[in-house]
Amino acid sequence: MTSIPVPIYWLIAFVVLVGIEIATMALTTVWFAGGAVVAFLFSLFDTSVEAQLAAFVIVSFLLLFLTRPLAAKYVNSQTVRTNAAGLVGCKARVTAEINNDLATGSVVVAGQEWTARTKDSGSIYPVGTMVKIEEIQGVKLIVEKL
Repeated sequence: MTSIPVPIYWLIAFVVLVGIEIATMALTTVWFAGGAVVAFLFSLFDTSVEAQLAAFVIVSFLLLFLTRPLAAKYVNSQTVRTNAAGLVGCKARVTAEINNDLATGSVVVAGQEWTARTKDSGSIYPVGTMVKIEEIQGVKLIVEKL
């Protein structure tokens, strides 16, 4: 079959993909840039276009599936959760009795008052109880006694 006459096309693809990765820093195109490098190497040995494309696809997806979880773990390890998501796992103090049956209850966390409900429906937490925020459902914090 015919081969790409100039391996420069794979280098252009590599530069474009790396440029997108640098612009977004989202770990989305770096895997395909690796595939472009392997396809470039295949093109240097005058392999067919089909073999180059196959190498590009196979290497890109292998890199994506085998290394992305590991890279995402280390790249995002310094990310600080903000807004409401950052409250999960924090301690809070009950300011109004939490009773799921009566649909009452509030807590104060980080100087802000939130509506709260217990994780298990039968529990009642009196004012002053220290709780841990387990999750957020809508505008309510779901808490559990410490």
